[in-house]
Amino acid sequence: MTDTIQASIYDFPQYYELLFGSDWRAEFHFLQACFEQHATRKVRSLFEPAAGTGRLLLQFAKAGYKVGGNDLNEKAVAYCNERLRKHNFPANVTVGDMAAFELKRPVDAAFNTINTFRHLPTEETAEAHLHCMASALAPGGIYALGLHLLPTKGPHDEEESWSARRGHVQVNSRMWSKKIDKRRRMEDLGMTLDIWMPTKHFQIEDEMHYRTYTAMQMSDLLSRVPELEHIATYDFAYDLKQPVTIGPSTQDVVLILRRS
Repeated sequence: MTDTIQASIYDFPQYYELLFGSDWRAEFHFLQACFEQHATRKVRSLFEPAAGTGRLLLQFAKAGYKVGGNDLNEKAVAYCNERLRKHNFPANVTVGDMAAFELKRPVDAAFNTINTFRHLPTEETAEAHLHCMASALAPGGIYALGLHLLPTKGPHDEEESWSARRGHVQVNSRMWSKKIDKRRRMEDLGMTLDIWMPTKHFQIEDEMHYRTYTAMQMSDLLSRVPELEHIATYDFAYDLKQPVTIGPSTQDVVLILRRS
């Protein structure tokens, strides 16, 4: 018999990290290349809003960067800081809202690459987040923001799945679009994590609510934060040699925003 737990997947950082933590190399090398190509200052310090388990922060700390971040989930923050301390790095991730924070001193670059931005429920909180990021960046610093746009032409990706294994623990995950309300600009997503152990199997069921953005809606939002200049666009292939032009069927984008 399978036990089912109705809870946020972010309350189980050890399984979230197992599922996504090993898949960091492409993003890491892409972001490093972006720092070199698009920032007009030397990048030594980094900040990740909604950092979660810190899968990329830890790798950047190992590479010699000074790192920090925030997240609303206390369990994820505790898990992230413990990993940083374990590797003798400062525990610089705090519990905080990515739409309402201030840094003691600006950083050289920031990143949020896996759609977390869409957790912000309103246009006001999204704009507030971008203003926070503009204040958090030193002049010439960049913010890499990754999200799925809602296409106005062609199909919409409705399901994704991932699997990972470490030792005797296997995690299988599925995320699917349950409903899109275009008037309210909200997408309801279901997500399950199946955790398999030698003597135990249980499932975590979660539902997430993401704000939707067409290309035009995202452009309108960015126009209200002129301190951040949109200088380049890529997709989730993370290939700096292949920038993309956003069109009506475009879905996954990484926007490179530079602080003026």
